[in-house]
Amino acid sequence: MTDDLTARAAALRTLHRPGDPLILPNAWDASSARQIAAAGFPAVATSSSAVAEALGHADGEATPPGEMFAAVARLARAVAVPVTADLERGYGLRPAELVERLLDAGAVGLNLEDSDPRTGRSVDAGAQADLLAEVRAAADAAGVPVVLNARIDVFLAGGGDPAALLPEAVRRATRYLAAGADCVYPILLADPAILSELVAAVPGAVNALARPGAPTVPELAALDVARVSYGGGLYAAARGHTQRMLDVVRAGGDPFAAVRPAASG
Repeated sequence: MTDDLTARAAALRTLHRPGDPLILPNAWDASSARQIAAAGFPAVATSSSAVAEALGHADGEATPPGEMFAAVARLARAVAVPVTADLERGYGLRPAELVERLLDAGAVGLNLEDSDPRTGRSVDAGAQADLLAEVRAAADAAGVPVVLNARIDVFLAGGGDPAALLPEAVRRATRYLAAGADCVYPILLADPAILSELVAAVPGAVNALARPGAPTVPELAALDVARVSYGGGLYAAARGHTQRMLDVVRAGGDPFAAVRPAASG
């Protein structure tokens, strides 16, 4: 099993190519993971918010760890491609246990964010770097080169000047990469000029979030981004479509009319 996980982790790492990014339409259950893999995507990522909501919980580490890892395991069993899991800030688990449970679930990558899920405030960069270093050490001890994606949350608050926040984002990104992260994820940074500066300033792969109003995937590739995630976007769109169908049902209409193939001839 360790050899298989090692091979999957190595394959996942090689998919992070600046200018030719890994595209990750995030999944929330085994069915969505199968759809993503069947569509030809070479890896599957989870979205913590989407998985949490699908399980009946709120985002922000409200999901019991056992339920989250069980969901990741079901998803990983459903596909033959590498799986990377969004694990928020680790659910308070010790790094060795976090890595053990990740690998037991069959995943070979993880996201860790640098804000406190209870308060939304950024944690000390040094404390986050120490956490990342301990996770890296635990993965090394397990013999699996887990792909560690370090989320940077300084742009999350909104309303601030991205240019003013850039130095702090670069400082955190550089520190996290030095601690053993493989990729950094300045979530919600959508300004192409600022994102380009960040990519040029940090010595490692950069993950960007695809969402309305953000640069397109080709534009992100042109900025040398190495990974593009969709977060909870696909899940939210699927829920929105379901709600529209329910509204039609409630009104006595045909919810399948919009998706039924047109008659030929």
